[in-house]
Amino acid sequence: MKRESLEQLLAARANRQAVALITDLASGAQRIVPRGDAANDPLAEKLDEAFRFDQSGSHEGQFINIHNPPLRLVIIGAVHIAQSVIPIAQQLGYDVTVIDPRGAFATGARFPGIQLHAEWPDEVIPRIGLDPRTALIALTHDPKIDDPSLDLALRSEAFYIGALGSKKTQGSRAQRLKDAGFPDEQLARIHGPIGLNIGAKGAPEIAVSIMAEMTRALRLGA
Repeated sequence: MKRESLEQLLAARANRQAVALITDLASGAQRIVPRGDAANDPLAEKLDEAFRFDQSGSHEGQFINIHNPPLRLVIIGAVHIAQSVIPIAQQLGYDVTVIDPRGAFATGARFPGIQLHAEWPDEVIPRIGLDPRTALIALTHDPKIDDPSLDLALRSEAFYIGALGSKKTQGSRAQRLKDAGFPDEQLARIHGPIGLNIGAKGAPEIAVSIMAEMTRALRLGA
């Protein structure tokens, strides 16, 4: 690998930018394609699939090496469902952050080994950022905590946004955010009620439905 290519890859990793290193197998020539520019590349269709599925490989005499940033999951609410979501998310490769201003909930005893922030989400999220390899789920049922989180998520490139609650709760939430200036097409990004409709009962099953829906959004963009 050329030094220039290595430096570009290191810079992309530091900035959590997804890129592909493409090597011509005949000549050895290399080029780097950021995911944001992939649609304009001759290998656009293959690159889209490779980025979505974290899949490197050969195609038409060229080797596509995908460099995606690690997946992240930001959970708003240190609640029981969060405790069930976390082990599944970790097995799927997510770095997990839990945010809840209620210090009695966001404790190391309840969430051992997890990055915790006992602060308001609108204080933490701007610091950590939400990018195309980050998902956010709001689980508190408290508009004072969830709504500011969803506001920031809708302004970001997070690949998945989910919010716990019934259809009625989601309707009220959507109206509040609409009153705050978000159009319907942006509000449609919020998966609510959260999770695939699999008839889930109890925190562990709800966690399965959430992670299944998140995986679908990650891999299929739906």
